[in-house]
Amino acid sequence: MGKVANTAYVVLFITTEADEEAQLISRVLLEQKKAACVNIVPEINSLFWWRGKIDSSRESLLVVKTKASLVDDIVQLVKRIHSSDVPEVIALPIVGGNRDYLDWVGKELEEKE
Repeated sequence: MGKVANTAYVVLFITTEADEEAQLISRVLLEQKKAACVNIVPEINSLFWWRGKIDSSRESLLVVKTKASLVDDIVQLVKRIHSSDVPEVIALPIVGGNRDYLDWVGKELEEKE
């Protein structure tokens, strides 16, 4: 496992109610160069506390590979287009991995002049 000098890259988890919404958010993130790659895991079964009781939902899970510096932009973007009042968007630091892959993530998200 190649070590990363800092946590420049993150994985975001974003859940959506429907596959169409997962596709839309994924495409927007990619088109706006906020993500290098998005995996969609369909039909996960989520259990959670909501308004004082345990609730459940069938959802899709987006696994987003991006730069830590883009997290705030992504959160604001998702909040604007997501159907939920409180969309799940959480970031986990990437502390290691295939250096070639991480370099690719960085290259894909470079600002083009």
